[in-house]
Amino acid sequence: MVSYMHPHVANPRLQLENGLKICQKWLESPYDEMIAAHLKGVWAVSAHDYVHAFAAQALVAQTFLKIFQAMKEENWVLPVLYTVAMDLRRFALNADRQLAKIHRGKFGENLEKAAEVLMNMFRTCVSDTRAPLERSKKWGMLSIVNQLFKIYFKINKLQLCKPMIRAIDSLTFKEQFKIAHLVTYKFFVGKKALFDSDYKLANEYLSFAFEHCHCRSKNNKRLILIYLLPVKMQLGRMPSKKLLVKYGLDQFIDVAKAVCVGNLLLLNQALEQHQTFFIRAGIYLILEKLKIITYRNLFKKTCLLLNTHQLPIDAFQVSLHYMGATDVDTDEVHCILAHLIHLGYLKGYISYQHQKLVVSKKDAFPNLSTFL
Repeated sequence: MVSYMHPHVANPRLQLENGLKICQKWLESPYDEMIAAHLKGVWAVSAHDYVHAFAAQALVAQTFLKIFQAMKEENWVLPVLYTVAMDLRRFALNADRQLAKIHRGKFGENLEKAAEVLMNMFRTCVSDTRAPLERSKKWGMLSIVNQLFKIYFKINKLQLCKPMIRAIDSLTFKEQFKIAHLVTYKFFVGKKALFDSDYKLANEYLSFAFEHCHCRSKNNKRLILIYLLPVKMQLGRMPSKKLLVKYGLDQFIDVAKAVCVGNLLLLNQALEQHQTFFIRAGIYLILEKLKIITYRNLFKKTCLLLNTHQLPIDAFQVSLHYMGATDVDTDEVHCILAHLIHLGYLKGYISYQHQKLVVSKKDAFPNLSTFL
């Protein structure tokens, strides 16, 4: 009943800018303040005034927090906590967007204010150490953390996620949270791991999120895939065209094909064509790193064609020129090969005296999945 998704918000009789006196008539304190603030939020939403809606919802959250803190060894109001926290974040985001359109204030100011209130909720949940586990407020931690993650990613303060992750990982019952909350948590931690180039952790968490996301939540599955696909491709696992078409991710089709066959020219064209999409998703630079995998696959084909373990450096230069990299000289080819050897993608050494690459006769190009 304090959710703005409930039909009551469309009732004009409940759209009250100042309903405190009416609420005082029917409700005890501090419930009267909370509901009066909620009705003011309903009034603001009806007028599409999200700045005042956020201010009203912030008051709802602060008043509810007092009620929540006063409860001893009880947690039956956790569903209310989830609703209040979610609406607080949504209104903060809408308020920031509304202010940005009229060039007032810095984007993220209201989101930061919302984060402060959410952090107080989180501390209240964490500090509940006396209640038995089944009645503990700690069950509310993950939902609040998820709302904080959404804010920190939006305002680009990912470093603030670390204390939250440590707090959740220290819980002995962390895998017993609601699956919906776990999927959201794993998605954000996996996304952060991807940005930190920790592909092993990113693969684990994003794979969990995708596999356990509800089958009907196609949009959520698509969102997870946007970040899971670069991880899988870094590990040499290319997505099928069928999967990409199913989730409307045609932007990755040529990228996956180019990396798989070692077509540097096609990769550059695909990244340029869908640059806006990749930048908005924050994965453009990560996809740029796929070039080293593309080099590996191209050079592997070159080795197979020459069918020898002693390969002239010129052969790799010709391969690169064929792929459109006409400005690459011998020194740059040396650098690319040395980098592949350093990463372990290529087993061998460069003979500068003979201008040849000597590769291992056994497993010269190890499977990328072994780097997990």
